[in-house]
Amino acid sequence: MKKIAVLVEWSGDNFSAGTGEINGVVFATGKTLDDVKQKFAEAFKFHIEASLADGDKLPNYIVKGKYELDFALQGSAMLHLADGLITRSALSRVTGINEKQLSHYLTGHRKPRAEQNEKIAAGIITINKQINALASIV
Repeated sequence: MKKIAVLVEWSGDNFSAGTGEINGVVFATGKTLDDVKQKFAEAFKFHIEASLADGDKLPNYIVKGKYELDFALQGSAMLHLADGLITRSALSRVTGINEKQLSHYLTGHRKPRAEQNEKIAAGIITINKQINALASIV
C-alpha cells in the first residue's frame, strides 16, 4: 500500500489539506481536523475520477485504490489543536522555541521549517507523557 503525503495546516479560520503527489494539486478545507480529512478524501477521489475521465495517466496503485492518505500535521495545525490545552510557555520550555515564534506559527504569519515542526510535535508528546505520568500517581 503506497502512502500519499497530505500536509495539513491551520490557515486562520480553517484547516487546509493538500498534496501535489499525483497529476496536479488536490486541496480541501474544513473547520475541524476530521472535517478536512473527510473533505480531502472526497476531493482526492473526485480528482482521480476526473483525471481518468480526461484520459490522464495515473500510477497503477492509484487506479486500483491501493493507497493510503497519510495526513501530516504541520506546526500551525498542531499548535491550533494544542491551543488552550497546552500553554505556549510550557511548549516553549520543552521545545526551545520562544513563545512569540510559536504565536507566529499558530497564526500563520510564519511557517516552521521541518526541524521546527519536529520540535513542536516532540514537545507536545513530551508534555503529554508528563501529564500521563502525573495522572498515574494520582
